[in-house]
Amino acid sequence: MTHRRIERRVPAADVSLPHTLHPLLRRIYAARGALTAADLDHALSALHDFRGFHGMRAAVALLAKCLGHDLKILIVGDFDADGATSSALGVRALRMLGARHVDYLVPNRFEYGYGLTPEIVALAATRNPHLIVTVDNGISSHVGVAAARAAGIHVLVTDHHLPGATLPDADAILNPNLPDDGFPSKCLAGVGVTFYLLLALRAHLRESGWFTQRAIPEPNLAELLDIVALGTVADLVPLDHNNRVLVAQGLARIRAGQCVPGIQALLRTAQRELQQVTAADLGFAVAPRLNAAGRLTDMSLGIECLLAEDESRARELAAKLDALNRERRAIEAQMREEALHALEQMSLSTDDATLPFGLCLFNAEWHQGVIGLVAARIKDRMHRPVIAFARAEDGQLKGSARSVAGVHIRDVLEAVDTRHPGLIAKFGGHAMAAGLSLAAQHYEEFARAFDVEVRGWLKTADLNGVLYTDGELEPEYLTLECAVLLRTAGPWGQAFPEPSFDGVFQILERRIVGNGHVKLTLAEPRSHAHVDAIAFHPVGEHLPPDCPQARVVYRPEVNAWHGETRLQLLVEYIEPVVP
Repeated sequence: MTHRRIERRVPAADVSLPHTLHPLLRRIYAARGALTAADLDHALSALHDFRGFHGMRAAVALLAKCLGHDLKILIVGDFDADGATSSALGVRALRMLGARHVDYLVPNRFEYGYGLTPEIVALAATRNPHLIVTVDNGISSHVGVAAARAAGIHVLVTDHHLPGATLPDADAILNPNLPDDGFPSKCLAGVGVTFYLLLALRAHLRESGWFTQRAIPEPNLAELLDIVALGTVADLVPLDHNNRVLVAQGLARIRAGQCVPGIQALLRTAQRELQQVTAADLGFAVAPRLNAAGRLTDMSLGIECLLAEDESRARELAAKLDALNRERRAIEAQMREEALHALEQMSLSTDDATLPFGLCLFNAEWHQGVIGLVAARIKDRMHRPVIAFARAEDGQLKGSARSVAGVHIRDVLEAVDTRHPGLIAKFGGHAMAAGLSLAAQHYEEFARAFDVEVRGWLKTADLNGVLYTDGELEPEYLTLECAVLLRTAGPWGQAFPEPSFDGVFQILERRIVGNGHVKLTLAEPRSHAHVDAIAFHPVGEHLPPDCPQARVVYRPEVNAWHGETRLQLLVEYIEPVVP
């Protein structure tokens, strides 16, 4: 077993949080950089102004022209949950704003690959759009944008991915991560960029008298924040203050039953109560079901679920997505076992100093749509960046990369590309996740180059992994009431993590349940209070049967069972302690 290093977050000293705030929350917020009451303000008025976007005026002008002249708009999205929510948001909102000819097109990852490719442009051209609007993609689609312009189609790129050295020749580009862009938050998901574009378009239409002239009621776009919240959480973008406002507002609407039928159906399919929904439910229950369509078949199924107006239709589509997700889980489990077996065959383990710092894995039988999940699972187990590859068309390999804190994976790929021109066919992504393509014959050379580059970012000590906690939880806070308080005090997510704690507990009882999970009864040594805990496989697999006490990293959770709610500790890590 690899022993993880536990580091406790240190709350900032200069805090101006309200004194009425629970002391535990004061400490947790201060450790995450939320230092004032304004940092906890989740009102819509706390959002940044859309005027901060450098390309907003040109983007709005393109859309306003289409509405004014009744021209066709085609939204081209990505095949993940961010792309699906961006597409559904764009279609719904533009129709609410008075667009009569708006539709979407999402590439099938197995036929067309990612982004606005010339092949997708050719397919789009059969629908005769005046304007293509990319959502959650397009910033690296130089050839596709050129093909659209050559075909007489205008292009508006909306994206949040990091741009390359040059930009595509689009009519307008909206991306907070452009070098000269003034929008304060660089953490928006694609769906967040789309939402801001629609806010700006509505303001322009209002000022021009559009709603009065057309006798159209001015829509409340906040009604669509449930879709924005889902895409933001699903894409794992950092939850800075602006994103927390978007997510909190969306969650409030879901809890009030004011969400689109598709999200409601997906939550009920996942057996989640609408009134109790958290960001974690969106990330771990709804997003995987939505993503399953893009991973295994066609994301149009997920978009149609989000566009459904009829509850029975939404339930039908949610059931199909749920079935696909079950199939995805089975495929992922097999691929994960194959990946671990491959590591064993290489005579490697998490303690082996010969394990590459940047790890590449390839299996000719692996499913293209699931490699990202496998990379994430192996990354979590090995505590280092991982790229999983699958075979694609024309002798190419598709890779999906997942990284760890301290390693900006897109920058790593850019460095490899710079040092080894022509080795990578194309790449793109974020700090923590990226995708790439390369020729199959270049795999071994790339794997070596990737490892060399990652070694410049990590030290050997980093490879055991670090668990950050909020320290020990005082005995008086080890209660169901505090678990409820923490659950509702979010939204928690990327870069604003859900609170976790560490401490030494006596083990009073342990038993195996389910598929290797360990159910525990623990005693808090200071108060001697007994508390239930569960360590899901494989967290508890290395705990000796006769271990009297252990150091535990855990999250207090509300366990609802047969109409009763009790405190339960969700164990994230556990190691024996010698008395």
